[in-house]
Amino acid sequence: MIEVGAMTILPTREVEKVWGRDVLPAPFAAPAGKRIGEVWFEPPAELDELLVKYIFTSEKLSIQTHPDDDQAEAVGKGRQGKSECWYVIDADPGATLGVGFADNIDADAMRTAALDGSIEDMLVWHEVKAGDFFYIPANTVHAIGAGVSLIEVQQNSDITYRLYDYGRPRELHLDKGMAVAKGAPHDPSLRFHVPDRGTMRLVDGPFFLLDRLDGLPDAGIVADYPGALLVIPRDGPVRIGTDMVEPGQCALAQSIEDVGFPPAGRCLIARAV
Repeated sequence: MIEVGAMTILPTREVEKVWGRDVLPAPFAAPAGKRIGEVWFEPPAELDELLVKYIFTSEKLSIQTHPDDDQAEAVGKGRQGKSECWYVIDADPGATLGVGFADNIDADAMRTAALDGSIEDMLVWHEVKAGDFFYIPANTVHAIGAGVSLIEVQQNSDITYRLYDYGRPRELHLDKGMAVAKGAPHDPSLRFHVPDRGTMRLVDGPFFLLDRLDGLPDAGIVADYPGALLVIPRDGPVRIGTDMVEPGQCALAQSIEDVGFPPAGRCLIARAV
């Protein structure tokens, strides 16, 4: 980690994926011959409950689900549930995100659909554009479509149960997935469009807070961030202490008072609850 005064720039990890891209949106660049699907920021010790990543897709991701904390603990994985959220930063025309089912279905029907591939058509696929936001609670069945770039903020968990993978030769986890998957529509209140300008709270617990700031935070936001927080610049650098964090980076600030937010710039800030 790069530690400078009140700031720690988080190390990044580029993750190759079969569905990744060899050309990434600025400021990222894929190494020659690599298809990068994810750029991870290593969680700092002060906020190790949270993981931030950029995701870039050229093909659909698997249809999958994640356990909640209690379910993960019950199978000996510790409290590693995974609720997550997606903030779309770019999307090809017609790009989609699959979130939840069109109708309620039971576990047997879901398993049958996963085995014959019809689960793909049972999901609700939302056409998306930059600024669209989705909160994905644990147990939600979901998939990211092709041609999407997004920022994901999630509980720091690597437990994923793949239900369907379009014939790719990867392991599926139908028994584990059926034990936790929710066969229900996605709550419409958990998805919305973030206007191009303005400060907006994107997630308000139960596992983390996430705000999109446009300029300086008001007193209410400052009060909601009493300790360490993550800062993710979007359209320009953000000063932490005497140093700058650039778009494409994620940094830990020990206090919101250490952050010099640009009066006309946008960034994301997050903390664990």
